[in-house]
Amino acid sequence: MTTSQDDLLPGTRRALLHRIAVAQAEGRAPSLVAAVVRDGRTVWHGARTSVDGHGPDENVQYRIGSITKTFTAVLVLRLRDEGVLDLGDPLEKHLPGTGAGEATIAQLLAHTSGLAAESPAPWWERTPGSLRPELRDVLGDQPLLHPVGRRFHYSNPGYTVLGALVEKLRGAPWEDVLRREVLEPLGLRRTSGQPEAPHAGAWAVHPWADALLPEPAVDLGLMAPAGQLWSTTGDLARFAVFLANGDDRVLSAESVREMRTPAAPAEAADVVDGSAYGLGLQVQHRDGRLLIGHSGSLPGFLANLSISLEDDVAAVVLANCTSGPLLASLGADLVRIVAEAEPRIPEPWRPLPEVDAAVLELAGQWYWGTHGFALRLTADGGASLEPLVGTGRRSRFRANGDGTWTGLEGYYAGELLRPVRRPDGSLSHLDLGSFVFTRQPYDESGSVPGGVDPEGWRGIR
Repeated sequence: MTTSQDDLLPGTRRALLHRIAVAQAEGRAPSLVAAVVRDGRTVWHGARTSVDGHGPDENVQYRIGSITKTFTAVLVLRLRDEGVLDLGDPLEKHLPGTGAGEATIAQLLAHTSGLAAESPAPWWERTPGSLRPELRDVLGDQPLLHPVGRRFHYSNPGYTVLGALVEKLRGAPWEDVLRREVLEPLGLRRTSGQPEAPHAGAWAVHPWADALLPEPAVDLGLMAPAGQLWSTTGDLARFAVFLANGDDRVLSAESVREMRTPAAPAEAADVVDGSAYGLGLQVQHRDGRLLIGHSGSLPGFLANLSISLEDDVAAVVLANCTSGPLLASLGADLVRIVAEAEPRIPEPWRPLPEVDAAVLELAGQWYWGTHGFALRLTADGGASLEPLVGTGRRSRFRANGDGTWTGLEGYYAGELLRPVRRPDGSLSHLDLGSFVFTRQPYDESGSVPGGVDPEGWRGIR
């Protein structure tokens, strides 16, 4: 993926540089590197560093911490797509004897398995994985802290288990499977389990003085699938394009869309900031913009990947300090700067290549009781149903090829929309999960449940 600084206007480039300069200075990061992706390619790269004459480029490795989890989730989804497992399978079916076998694969991916957030002491991020040679060393004597499936509780051991699951079903080490099935097909040649020069050093910055302390960069052993990887802004920019569009060599667009769909119930605190978790991906609302991606941290490193699908803009930010710059906010700001300064230019409107008369007949105004809705046909061959006013239930629908449609989101996700016709073939009403939509409010010719008062609409008598 090439980088061309000419793809953005000078004012946009300066605003991006100013934002990362402020973050590096105020966050006191030894170095900070960032990239912005638009239209499937890197359009800007910037770096700030405390070392004169040295600016990290898009090929310098930093440790990316929990962004590793997204890579592990991709491997699990590949197993599902191949029919090797089902996301509803309990872990015990494929990896018996862990003590957490009641949890399903989906619950492990979405952090609703009930597992603890961390492994037993000592702190796994600063000690070698050789101290935890078996899964029982990672999970402890009582792996479950919460009832399975009842709440979101971020779990690093949960992704260790998923990595072990990948190894068991593939018969090869996690990193080898990752390289063969994801890194090589996507061209991520600078992403690896161990640091490969050139790479940044790991530093802690004293909270009350401008002094540095080296951090250990240990091999995490079994915990590797939760946070081991090293990568670059160049590679993560390519990965962002994959997470937005899919790649049939790795995962289809539909499976990647499933990863981006919230799968975990939000905690009360999460409701306030609009965050949720999918299958290996964080989902957040920031400043009216929906962002998907993941953050990461290990001693000496911070990382963030943020993608706005609606704006077709993504940002990658990496820094080599234990704490300091708030990279989640920084990544969101880089996306916002580009999206607001240079909003996406929509594709020209074009009419559909062909129109099915029976489908076209469905379009227009419908009523569920007295609630008005509009059904529109979409350019991708689907349909959308949304309120005429307000913010009520709305959904996109996928055509099933037999005259019926399946809801893709919101209240109607998975529900069947079925056009009902009269004996003479004319369209009577729509049945949507037993809800009847008619052309007029309580249309007596539309088979309204409970019937319609024969005296019809009236004023006050």
